[in-house]
Amino acid sequence: MPAKSAAQQKAAGAALSAKRGDTPKSKLKGASKSMMSMTEKELEEFAHTKRKGKPEHVSDR
Repeated sequence: MPAKSAAQQKAAGAALSAKRGDTPKSKLKGASKSMMSMTEKELEEFAHTKRKGKPEHVSDR
């Protein structure tokens, strides 16, 4: 499942970094913190989405 926005892609990258132990989990906040329940493979799919043409944020509404 690819990321729908650049912000979602960045949050997944931060969560993936923490899951791999490169970044302390205590540094996470917001969406990246809630993404920690996802598997490493799911986070990779979100994080490796191309950012070109994606909006910075997408509203839920």
